[in-house]
Amino acid sequence: SSTIESPGSAIPAESRVKKADGSWIYTEGTAINLLDNPAIQGVVINTRDITERKRLERELLEISAREQRRIGQDLHDGLGQHLTGIAFLSKALERKLEPSSPAEAKEASKIVTLVNQAITRTRGLARGLCPVGVEASGLMSALREMTSNVENVFGISCRFECDDDVLVYDNAASSHLYQIALEAVNNALKHGKASRIMIRLAPENGKITLRVADNGLGIPKKHDGKGLGLHIMSHRASLIDGSLEVAPNDGGGTVVTCTFPGGRTS
Repeated sequence: SSTIESPGSAIPAESRVKKADGSWIYTEGTAINLLDNPAIQGVVINTRDITERKRLERELLEISAREQRRIGQDLHDGLGQHLTGIAFLSKALERKLEPSSPAEAKEASKIVTLVNQAITRTRGLARGLCPVGVEASGLMSALREMTSNVENVFGISCRFECDDDVLVYDNAASSHLYQIALEAVNNALKHGKASRIMIRLAPENGKITLRVADNGLGIPKKHDGKGLGLHIMSHRASLIDGSLEVAPNDGGGTVVTCTFPGGRTS
């Protein structure tokens, strides 16, 4: 008699399906082989509609992104401006004390230095919470700044290529793409020990492609993906109706490619 292969072999796959009325739904299907010692006699396919789940996932991430942007803006415009005012007042106090109380003026100078350090850290936190500007060209600017920071901090070659201006008008999509690129770069540095990283944003076959290539050690043959953040990157790509591919790079290293339908070139 025929038996169904163990559930562990069933791998769920998500799809986007166009209905007869022109609308789109998301489905999740699972295929299980029907065996007959040991030949495969058939396949049992289970499919369910996950459109509402995908909508809620997207909404939760968008709410989280909006809250991050709000906090980042508050840090920059609120706390940052407040600290700047304190720095000006402290500098004025230092100059006022210099003629008659040089020792106290020196202490005031220390306060100025500490406040300026606090301003720098506040701006860094604000940029981390809101790395992509709301303008359509924000993703290009953020990726360009990312590569510059990686070169300065890690002392490796990190370049950004974008032959044409690629404009992404959905800020949530821009944020997801930025985080995918950031995760790929972190993997190249931490796991791949790369000395050269290239980030490229370009139109391709009517879509927009984000590609992060490195010359590192590549992804280990045996890995569960958890430490590499592959599941999170793939999930982010699916939320913007995109696709993610992780493959070996020619000559060594890894290429992470995310293709998505949004965006426009100048």
